[in-house]
Amino acid sequence: MAIIASPTFALQPSAQQVPTATNYMSSFSFLNQYLPDTYEQEFERYGNRSVASFLRMVSAELPCASDQIKWAEQGRLHIKYTGCNFAGATLTTSSTTATITVPTTNTVPANANTGASPWNPGIGTASLRVGQTILLQKTAGTTALIGKQNKAIVTSVTIGNGNVATTAGIAFYESTCNFLGATGDTGETFSLFIYGSEFKKGQLGMVGSLEAQDNFYINNPIILKDNYVVNGSDMAFIGWVEITDEAGKPGYMWYLKSQHETRMRFDDYLETSMLEAVPAETNSGAIAANMMGSQGVFYVVNNRGNVWGAGNPSALSDWDTIVARLDQQGAIEENALFHNRSLGFSVDNMLAGMNGASTAAAATPSYSASYGLFENDVTMALNLGFTGFRRGYDFYKSDWRYLNDPTMRGGMDTTNGSSAITGLLVPAGSTNIYDQVLGQNLKRPFLHVRYRASETEDRKYKTWVTGGAGGAQTSDLDAMQVNFLSERCVCTLGANNFMLFRYGSV
Repeated sequence: MAIIASPTFALQPSAQQVPTATNYMSSFSFLNQYLPDTYEQEFERYGNRSVASFLRMVSAELPCASDQIKWAEQGRLHIKYTGCNFAGATLTTSSTTATITVPTTNTVPANANTGASPWNPGIGTASLRVGQTILLQKTAGTTALIGKQNKAIVTSVTIGNGNVATTAGIAFYESTCNFLGATGDTGETFSLFIYGSEFKKGQLGMVGSLEAQDNFYINNPIILKDNYVVNGSDMAFIGWVEITDEAGKPGYMWYLKSQHETRMRFDDYLETSMLEAVPAETNSGAIAANMMGSQGVFYVVNNRGNVWGAGNPSALSDWDTIVARLDQQGAIEENALFHNRSLGFSVDNMLAGMNGASTAAAATPSYSASYGLFENDVTMALNLGFTGFRRGYDFYKSDWRYLNDPTMRGGMDTTNGSSAITGLLVPAGSTNIYDQVLGQNLKRPFLHVRYRASETEDRKYKTWVTGGAGGAQTSDLDAMQVNFLSERCVCTLGANNFMLFRYGSV
């Protein structure tokens, strides 16, 4: 039967297990008798959560004192024009002279590649001059004649705006115009480049001169901030947790535990901002808010470098196309490929397919290993990955955590023409530039970070404590606030030597 206990009764345990009115507990908590064991060490279920590693491996950090970083890079030595046309009278295959129209604005064309069309190696901006010899090649028009060539000498020029030859009279070295139909076609498009000159005996020399074609670039540092706050009341209750610091050393912290993660997150943002930053466009909301943005690595390579827009190059012919593109640029001997897991496996499968003892179908590659050679025992762990390869140049592979992390670039869609980035090819070594601020030639890594600093102020990585708790006595705020600040930008030198691997357009 139910025992009705009055609140006035005092609980008295009985010597035997007999229910009485004095030993009944109306409120029972399991934790009052059996406290669970607790683990004082935090379990790192995601491993190293930081994505910052790329710039530490391939760049240097240098101070700067200005709001802008300016530098000059060499232009191309030789001259090439694209998008040229014939002008004047209708030409036929028997024409021996012609007038050509040279575009007044010559800029490097978009070099995104989808795997179907070749890359254009670039355009010079100097003027044609009388006496120069040129090679013309048909690039558009009658399909059957695309690729046909003629060689000619410049006999006259018409100078337009900016001292650039807008039209030029030429005389063919051949007796026929090889890429015009019998009925003539003034709309044929061709490219040309200068390969030399020729003059008659006793003739005056070349008229005019060519100036060095330098490319000038500007970037500006951005200010990054973060902070962590803990109030004074919480600081009175000490609870210790064992954590691992940035150097991998274990230690105990309580309220600084979150500050430790804030610092790690801020460190990541220092790198990802240098990768992802874009300049604010005219009439944008950022410009209206007086924010300028900056030119991150991805932005620069996508606009001034080389782009593979078809996802993962998985065939040797794809890499032959990439090597051909690098031949047209700086031809840097050693390059580091930072990639996500998908691109890494595509390269591994391609290289494994080069082995005569393996078959690698496009969708389901299968491999067979040869045992007994070089003490390759059947119980040996087989390494199916590659750290690098050589195909014209040396390529060294490295997994990039930033491109694999599902909370960062690794979580982006790679279907439906998305702009997901799968890898970045970075040239090794350094290059010579002219620093316009210092006024001298300098040798710099292709990638380097510039941070604001002077004799009295170093903004590379600032941290300070404010508030009225935890030893801080700077205000009447009943809390301790840990502040972080950095002002920096990244300089991508020789972007024409980098290559971005992605799906679709950015």
